[in-house]
Amino acid sequence: MAFKDSTATLLIGVCSLALCAGALAALEAQQAPAAPQGQPPAPGGRGGGRGGAGAGLFTAADANKDGFVTRDELKAAFAKWLADGDTARTGSLTQDQLASALNAALPQPVAPPAGGGGGGGRGAVQNQTPNPADVEKMMAALPDKAPAKPKQPRKVLVLAKAAGFVHSCIPLAAKTVEAIGVKTGAWSTTITYDPAAITAENLKQYDLVFLDNTTGAFLDDPNNPSVGDARKKALLEFVRSGKGLAGIHAAADSYHEQAGAARGGAAPAANALGGAAGGRGGGAGTLLASQMMTAGDKNSDRKLSRDELSALADVWFDKLDSDKAGKVSQQDFAARFASVLPQAPAGANGAPGGRAGGGAARGGVQGRDTQVGTWPDFNKMIGGFFKFHWSDPQLITTKIDDPKSPITAMFHGQEFDIHDETYTFGMDTWSRTNLHILTSIDYDKMSDADKAKEDYPRADHDYGLSWIRREGKGRVFYEAHGHSERIYAIKPMLEHVLAGTQYALGDLKADDSPSVKPKK
Repeated sequence: MAFKDSTATLLIGVCSLALCAGALAALEAQQAPAAPQGQPPAPGGRGGGRGGAGAGLFTAADANKDGFVTRDELKAAFAKWLADGDTARTGSLTQDQLASALNAALPQPVAPPAGGGGGGGRGAVQNQTPNPADVEKMMAALPDKAPAKPKQPRKVLVLAKAAGFVHSCIPLAAKTVEAIGVKTGAWSTTITYDPAAITAENLKQYDLVFLDNTTGAFLDDPNNPSVGDARKKALLEFVRSGKGLAGIHAAADSYHEQAGAARGGAAPAANALGGAAGGRGGGAGTLLASQMMTAGDKNSDRKLSRDELSALADVWFDKLDSDKAGKVSQQDFAARFASVLPQAPAGANGAPGGRAGGGAARGGVQGRDTQVGTWPDFNKMIGGFFKFHWSDPQLITTKIDDPKSPITAMFHGQEFDIHDETYTFGMDTWSRTNLHILTSIDYDKMSDADKAKEDYPRADHDYGLSWIRREGKGRVFYEAHGHSERIYAIKPMLEHVLAGTQYALGDLKADDSPSVKPKK
């Protein structure tokens, strides 16, 4: 991540040289990792986007399981999805029908052993040990001191339970919270991966709960709903009584699902792009169905016919089989899959990637997002829930919405660039009338190609990144970035998390009134 040249010049002019040199060095140290040679950067993803789409499609298409996909196998897979989705035998598929067929066809992740992880969730068994090299970089970037003196010794409970997609950064994020507290004296830390720690009695000893990339229904016990209900009640009452809540990144990928999804304890489908569900973006086939519709619907009737699907399979295979070998290995399929996806529409002037004029067509699905919350009190308390993300290492320009806040003091009022997986939040779930926004995406500085990756874009193009709010007598801080381990080696970002957490603890005063006053 780096400030723009003009921003850096202005920054040096308004703050001390020593302070700025340290901040700029830390910010410039983060660079976007390069894509593998010959492979385009990963596209944005809805509910996952972690590079697994190609692998999932390969597995579904490799009918004879010989480790290769041929043209006939790919075409047969497309034909099967038509047969599975076209229950009325009309000879074509709508996007929703295709998505349903893909959801059923693409391989799902293996669930963890029953009872694993301390309380009901999907996804991989969680690693609890951070990479030593990542820890070393994080330790070198720790804040020098806390912006506020604690009013009393503070205790923080880091809950690192992921019931949906399991982020690799979770153990590093937990270690970061602990290390910040040790170095600055701002708090002491207990780390747990067991949601059973969230009880009214146990929480009495803590001043703040830090949600470390919790996903899905992270407090639920699928075998005993009353246990989950008690945990939810304990967390809400803990915060509302005057305590604190802080969350990073996937803390907002919790307790939501596709509208109309089946309830009653069944685990949502896994995401097509490699993530376990937990409310992520509408199921396994949603994004892939959108991309197939965009690429294959040649007569613009919003359907894919048998001929259109067959032609699309031919086009995709020709791109995947760049060696003209007649078959594509699993490794090559995954590496080349991004090349088959539809390109962003041209700009208003007809130049690819140009900045489009108002109302220019987007590549993603339009309209209101289709996610709904499953725990409304939490959804409002944390500030909203995830509906889409741009994939790491997406370039995002971050603007400072409240430069006067002590929680953004480390940014010196200047916008900056960052590379990470970046969440967006829907129109019905995120609002400045509910939140005091600290930082947000400078959407005008995004390319049309990047904008076009998003399904269900907000009409107002308003995308918050960090915020605070009151919850009863308590306080909440949330930071949307924190997917990549790189984020935890950026000193200004760690200073931001420190300040936000001290606000939530009640030790750092900050304006937490809603950024927009609700209409009466």
